[in-house]
Amino acid sequence: LSFFLSLFFLLSTAESQVVGPHQPVVALVDDDVILPCHVEPAEDVTAEILEWTRSDLNPRFVHVWRSGQDLVNTRNPSYRGRSSLFINELKRGNISLKLSKVKLSDEGTYECSIPLMEKKSFVKLVVASDAATSPVISLSGIDKNRGGVVIQCESAGWYPEPELLWLDGEGNLLSAGPTETLRGPDDLYTVSSRVTVEKRHSNNITCRVQQRNTNQSRETHIHVPGKCS
Repeated sequence: LSFFLSLFFLLSTAESQVVGPHQPVVALVDDDVILPCHVEPAEDVTAEILEWTRSDLNPRFVHVWRSGQDLVNTRNPSYRGRSSLFINELKRGNISLKLSKVKLSDEGTYECSIPLMEKKSFVKLVVASDAATSPVISLSGIDKNRGGVVIQCESAGWYPEPELLWLDGEGNLLSAGPTETLRGPDDLYTVSSRVTVEKRHSNNITCRVQQRNTNQSRETHIHVPGKCS
């Protein structure tokens, strides 16, 4: 009988999986975010050792649950007071982690694991800043060779690094100079670019700065006079 019970336990353990999200989780600075992770099929993990870690940190522990309680002293100092489990949900196999007041430094790949079961999953967190400014367009000069005006666009306060696009009145991409990128001491990016608007272009020009991972976008429109002297 004990043999069959042991065999049943091994089979049950082998079938269990720790499952995380298929896509990166995106959060804004200062928001709260949940990093999903759960056991399938659902089972009570209250008595298990549960670990959330980041391999690029020292110490690497973001949150540890052991003997039915949080182990605060093992936690990386940057997460103290900001990480928590849904304790009432542990009996249903939910070991998701809540991070409060997200920082830019929280961005990274997290490992959600149950060490004694040798089960783990990974959750990628992308952190974005919502401090991005609307692009500012200014006249930069006259391009007499091409018979057009040179305008510049600049936008600050971005994270992660965005892309800058110039569009004509029909929404077509304009060929512009390379985007210049500066990263400040606050880790936020400032981007700028110049484009020559020729007579053949539509007079309505748009500068759009966007960050694809976070679906953030800012844009500014300008009307350029048709005659350039």
